[in-house]
Amino acid sequence: MVSDTQVLPELILNLHYQKMKLIQIISILLLLILLTSCNTGKQAASTKPEFTTQIDSQANHQKPRRNPKKKNIQSNEQVATNTGVLIEAKKEALIGNIEGAVTMFKRYTERYPQDPVGYYELARLEVDRKNLTDALNLAKKASDLDTGNIWYMLFLSELYQSSSQYNEAIELMEKVIQKYPGNLDYYYQLASLYLAVNKYTEAINVYDLIEEKAGISEEITLQKEKIYIYLVDLPKAEAELKKLIDAFPSESRYYSILAEFYMSNNQPDKAIEIYKKITTIDPDNAYIHMSLADYYRKTGNKEKAFEELKLGFANPNLDIDTKVNILLTFYSINQLYRDLKEQAFELSKILVDTHPLDPKSHSIYGDLLLQDKKFAEARESFLKVMALDSSKYVIWEEILRLDVQLGEFQHLVQFSQHAIELFPEQPLPYLFSGIGNYQLKKYKEGLNTLNSGIKLIVDNNELLVQFYMYLGDTYHALKNDKEAYKAYEKSLQLNENNLYVLNNYAYYLSLKSESLEKAEQMARKAVNLEPDNSSFQDTYGWVLYKLGRYIEAREWIGKALEEKQGASGEVLEHYGDVLFKLGDSGQALEFWVKAKKKGEGSEMLDKKIAEKKLIE
Repeated sequence: MVSDTQVLPELILNLHYQKMKLIQIISILLLLILLTSCNTGKQAASTKPEFTTQIDSQANHQKPRRNPKKKNIQSNEQVATNTGVLIEAKKEALIGNIEGAVTMFKRYTERYPQDPVGYYELARLEVDRKNLTDALNLAKKASDLDTGNIWYMLFLSELYQSSSQYNEAIELMEKVIQKYPGNLDYYYQLASLYLAVNKYTEAINVYDLIEEKAGISEEITLQKEKIYIYLVDLPKAEAELKKLIDAFPSESRYYSILAEFYMSNNQPDKAIEIYKKITTIDPDNAYIHMSLADYYRKTGNKEKAFEELKLGFANPNLDIDTKVNILLTFYSINQLYRDLKEQAFELSKILVDTHPLDPKSHSIYGDLLLQDKKFAEARESFLKVMALDSSKYVIWEEILRLDVQLGEFQHLVQFSQHAIELFPEQPLPYLFSGIGNYQLKKYKEGLNTLNSGIKLIVDNNELLVQFYMYLGDTYHALKNDKEAYKAYEKSLQLNENNLYVLNNYAYYLSLKSESLEKAEQMARKAVNLEPDNSSFQDTYGWVLYKLGRYIEAREWIGKALEEKQGASGEVLEHYGDVLFKLGDSGQALEFWVKAKKKGEGSEMLDKKIAEKKLIE
């Protein structure tokens, strides 16, 4: 068995051999390339060549053309030795030694001034060096020396265009077409050059020549139509479209283009005639009803426009994306669409009926329901989306939000767990899981998911605030006040105006009679920021009660009693406690009894009622 130390020299020798072979291959290819570059190119390429440093070799190579009338022409022997110099120069360029290659090609042109290859290769290198003027002069020299070489001509044309010498490029491309009239690519280039210098009539003439050679086509016709419209020659633009229809009478799309032309130029009567014709020649056309809807909308017939829209939405052959985009225009301006609301819902229902297995139909219907605050129905639509395609995270998130909105906490816990399994790097499902478990009093499970999810948050302080807030509530529920207060503090460091943290933190401190001055500041801040919140009013009143400021406490808890949906048993009991401290034991008892009837209150409530006195 050969050891590693014996294998290594053998590998080195193999690599050296492969490298030498590669250099030989490159040299042979370069020789072929350069010989081809010198070819007069008596036959033009059938398609536009790519302007690369290497030109495709032909099957039968021709020797470089010689002109016996010119002076300083090298002999056959000298030309044979040219290739070695050129190959060496080309090799330098290929390995990145541009300066060395330039020097070698310059020496070559000095020695062989009548060989165009040297000038051509130098021109290409000057382009790489951003010396456009030098490149242009060298390319002219190469083309002058070999006037029939198509590659030189096209390269020179490209340089003229790069230097914005469009008239020179036009003159050159006209010569190219004279030499090679069968290549349509050259006609396209010439037409584009005419357009660049605003010679629209000349461009149209070239397009006419293309049509004579290749026949009428959509591409050329629509290009000519655009030019005529720009020139405000509408009759000729119309004639071009009609000519296209005559050439392809069964293509309904061209009729639609003509109808749109009429609509754009305030000729609705002509447009409707074309639309009607489309329904005759192509009754299954998926887009005709959309076009008719647009026509009726522009002509002020809203009812007819909506009827056409419904027909279009009911056509299963019309792609759903087109329909969705139309619906988006209805509810993207939700604050203003009252008069369109019924239409939007009707179209959405048609969309669902027509595309029941496409999640997009249920998704946009759910969006509309959500905009209309129909949360339960929206949730059902999003659940249908999920049944068809569970890969869209945004839908999962929407369902979780609606679970919270609707109090579906059991489903929230289950669904958030599925979301965590599918999208383990998304922190929000962990938060929803923590919320659901908190509401279901599964505090330990909630604590675990919250602590896992918070580690995934990156550059999102707003989300961190929410995590710390619910961590605080969960720790408090587990009677771990120390950790609860730490979590609340972290939340307030990120957002000192978080109302719910300010309120809950203050209230829990008051229950323990801890840091009451701090609790008073936080509770006051919360109620100042949201003065009509009955929970905040009660918290502030209760902190004042704990501070012995009973008259102020009665005022604030009294405000909480005015809650429109009725005060909670906790607020009623608090108010009774304040009244007792103020000496009104009779009324205090009445409020304790009311709290009892609510089914809410502290553990001491029954004893207060039984003994008719405050027990703390």
